[in-house]
Amino acid sequence: QVQLVESGGGSVQAGGSLRLSCRVSGDSSSRYFMGWLRQAPGKEREGIATIDNDGTTSYPASVGGRFTISKDNAKNTLYLQMESLKPEDTGMYYCAADASPWGGGSWLSLQPEIWGQGTQVTVSS
Repeated sequence: QVQLVESGGGSVQAGGSLRLSCRVSGDSSSRYFMGWLRQAPGKEREGIATIDNDGTTSYPASVGGRFTISKDNAKNTLYLQMESLKPEDTGMYYCAADASPWGGGSWLSLQPEIWGQGTQVTVSS
């Protein structure tokens, strides 16, 4: 059974950076389409980055140019490098995976099959 475990969340000031990691166990990460989603208090869950099996990445406008998703299949780990963080980036960040493509369409309606437990990111002004 595939499991995802996130790490790297924390508290930073606006303008700062964080790098989230997601360790994949139970299978090879190379078999999965992966990504990151987040949910802020009182807001809808939104997708913020996806990476396909061929390495193609996608981002919504809200984080494009500031966030970078990457995957190291040798380490079975997914990453999210976050730069120029803003208070509105505060929320719980989830790693997700699916053996089938799950990106595309609305960033508010993504439903990957496998989820991590989440890691909290707090950005103060």
